[in-house]
Amino acid sequence: MTFRNPARRSRRPHRAGFTLLEIIIAVTIVAILAAVIVPRLAGWIGKAKTDRAKADAATLAKQVELYMTKYGVSRLPSGFALETLADGDDPMLRNRKQLLDPWDRPFEIRIPGQTNIDFDIISVGEDGELGTPDDIIGG
Repeated sequence: MTFRNPARRSRRPHRAGFTLLEIIIAVTIVAILAAVIVPRLAGWIGKAKTDRAKADAATLAKQVELYMTKYGVSRLPSGFALETLADGDDPMLRNRKQLLDPWDRPFEIRIPGQTNIDFDIISVGEDGELGTPDDIIGG
C-alpha cells in the first residue's frame, strides 16, 4: 500500500521561455530607443566628419605654406596641384590619403583664394557640390 504525501501537489512542468506579450513589449522598447538614438548618432557622425574635414584642410594649408617656404615661393603658380605635396623624393605628405576629405573626395585648392589671400583649401562637403553651405574652406 502506498501513501501519498498530502503536502505534495502535482505540479505542471515548468516552462522556460517568453510569452508573446513579453516579446512584443521588448521589441517595442527596442524600436522606440532606436527611433530616438539613430538620428542623433547620424548627426554626431556628420559633425565629426565636418570637424575632421576642417582640421585636415588646415593641415593641408600648413603643408602648402611649408612647401612655399621650402622652395622660396612667395605665390603659388595657378597650375599648382595638391598632389605635388605627395610627389618627389622628399614629399611633404607621406600618404596620398591625406589629400582626401572624410567623404573620400579630393581636397581642392583655389589660387588665389576667395576667403584667404593666397589660396583656399576646399572640401565640397557631404553633398559633393561646390558652392553649397556645407563646403569647408581652410587655409
